[in-house]
Amino acid sequence: MADRLDQPRSTRRTIIPRPRREEDAAGRLSESIARFLGTPTFIIWLTIFCVAWIAWNSWGPEALRFDKASQGFTALTLMLSLQASYAAPLILLAQNRQTDRDRVQYEQDRQRAERNLADTEFLAREMASLRIALSEVATRDFVRSELRNLMEEMREGRDEPDDDAERDG
Repeated sequence: MADRLDQPRSTRRTIIPRPRREEDAAGRLSESIARFLGTPTFIIWLTIFCVAWIAWNSWGPEALRFDKASQGFTALTLMLSLQASYAAPLILLAQNRQTDRDRVQYEQDRQRAERNLADTEFLAREMASLRIALSEVATRDFVRSELRNLMEEMREGRDEPDDDAERDG
């Protein structure tokens, strides 16, 4: 029977499950190794290893020496070169990941700064509109002065004789 093209295939079951690989697992591993390579602990252990290697191959039993000092510790040089050849790409991978994280952080900072600027400009416009609106509103001092003027006019009006009363009398 032919499979229908509009239906997805059913998954095949296998005896041994296929391991699922996380996309970021290699990057995280390289970062952790690169981070360890930059620690004092690594430098101390590497120094102890090199000193032990040189001591064993210089002063150890003649029959058990595997890297002769007369040959310039060729095996030690090869091991350190191998370690360096693996360390350099791991460090570069870790730096690339850090650069990507920094790029994302810079972008978020830029967006945050743009929002802050927009908010600040909005608040400045609001403050300006409030100042304009308040210039049209009567202030306490203005109302007091107007009331004082009215009171003075009323006192002056009471003190002066009415023109109408003089004509009638």
